[in-house]
Amino acid sequence: MKLYFHPVSTACRPVMLFAADENIALDAQMIDLFKGEHRQPAYLAVNPSGQIPTLEDGDFRLTESSTILKYLAEKNGSRAYPADAKQRARVNEVMDWFNTGLYRDLGYGLIYSQTLPDYIYSDTTVQNATLARAQKKANHWLGILDKSLIGANKKFVCGNDITLADYFGVCIVTVGEVAHLRYDAYPNVTRWINTMKARSNWTKVNEGFYQYFVGGYKEGKFLGL
Repeated sequence: MKLYFHPVSTACRPVMLFAADENIALDAQMIDLFKGEHRQPAYLAVNPSGQIPTLEDGDFRLTESSTILKYLAEKNGSRAYPADAKQRARVNEVMDWFNTGLYRDLGYGLIYSQTLPDYIYSDTTVQNATLARAQKKANHWLGILDKSLIGANKKFVCGNDITLADYFGVCIVTVGEVAHLRYDAYPNVTRWINTMKARSNWTKVNEGFYQYFVGGYKEGKFLGL
């Protein structure tokens, strides 16, 4: 199987981490976002949306990080995507929750709007209003994650066993590290992040993320939580 990816991508990191943990062999081809390779005809012929990751399994091509994770898990019989219908539905629910709620406000609203030119408003009033709203909403979602989804008695977001929701969610939450956000106000979130970071493949998979994305921005210049 072939994966088109970039090491700093929030969408690619969970796929790479899951594949490493599950010993799934992937022929990884980097699409250099910084050079605009995702907008070039060669890659647009692979994924017309110009986004990563894209997975190729023979003549079958698949996009969207969440869907790729589920496909790889099913194909390899991973326990991280339970066979039980209710347990699987819970994993799907939490993955959707991360993607439609938290990522929208924490990732796109608060982090990318301070770090990526395409998301920064030139009008200072609009920019400040956008960041203030995103900050408020991000804290709202993090409070739910801390108290309701994880809570004091669970190790992972869907219980005491790791699932795809943890791989997907932790990469979304840790995008906050680009702006040097601290999650001290959310002790269960912090504990969960540390649990995921303790996995043997975390450092290797996320090396590019910390070197080229997190390391590219100095602490103290961003609106935090």
